[in-house]
Amino acid sequence: MIRLVHLLKRRADVSAADFDRQWRDVMGPAFAAEQTHCAIVRHVQTWRGDTTAAIEAAAQADRGAMESAADGVAETWWSSEDALRSVLASADARQRLARLAEALADLTEPGGSPLWLAHEYPQVLTGPQRVVAGARTGVVKVHFALRPLPQLTDADARGWWLTRHGPLVRSHAAARGALAYTQVHRTPSPLTAELAAIFGAPEGDYMGHAEAWFDRLSPRTGPEADAAKAAAVADERRFIDWTRSTFLAGKERVFVDRDW
Repeated sequence: MIRLVHLLKRRADVSAADFDRQWRDVMGPAFAAEQTHCAIVRHVQTWRGDTTAAIEAAAQADRGAMESAADGVAETWWSSEDALRSVLASADARQRLARLAEALADLTEPGGSPLWLAHEYPQVLTGPQRVVAGARTGVVKVHFALRPLPQLTDADARGWWLTRHGPLVRSHAAARGALAYTQVHRTPSPLTAELAAIFGAPEGDYMGHAEAWFDRLSPRTGPEADAAKAAAVADERRFIDWTRSTFLAGKERVFVDRDW
């Protein structure tokens, strides 16, 4: 699987309510309508809401100054990089993606909405199904797009993230109450430039993002939970530049989920 991650910044002349309504009611169904023509196997919107603002505030309090959060995250999956390459080689599929991009540009600032391709490295999964932070559930998803400390190479930071930080987070997953935790590493690919050109968006230079799901109906408190959070944040200082990273908490809307 390969995933397109697109951080969306709404246009200044579009209200938050209008952005969310149009993104949900127009863009979501529009992507779903193109799933066959564009070989899309999954498309998900992660949207921010008043109910998740406290989570973002707490994350920033733990880490200090950070980049402002995106207004939402659009993610699209293909079965493989070869499958995506075939889509982009099709004039018809490119035209369909271009029409989606034109509609999205009515809502977003393309220059402030970076995108990149990525591969998943699952770390924690407590059940047989992929977790979804549905609107009518107590589950919340966090999306933490990361840049490395300036003194580290991208490769060194990724290595620490995968081989040191991942096992640390896994060891504390029960204490934190994590339902799932996945590292999603940016994948260098010439296809990113093609997608960026279609969507009129910059290529994101994050090394990827961490995503986790928590059930607020079963909160974890006490010394074990506090120690788990402290250990994770302390280790982040070893490889993440918080001032150039961004944290979003929200709910998910799944518009395409097939052949999974």
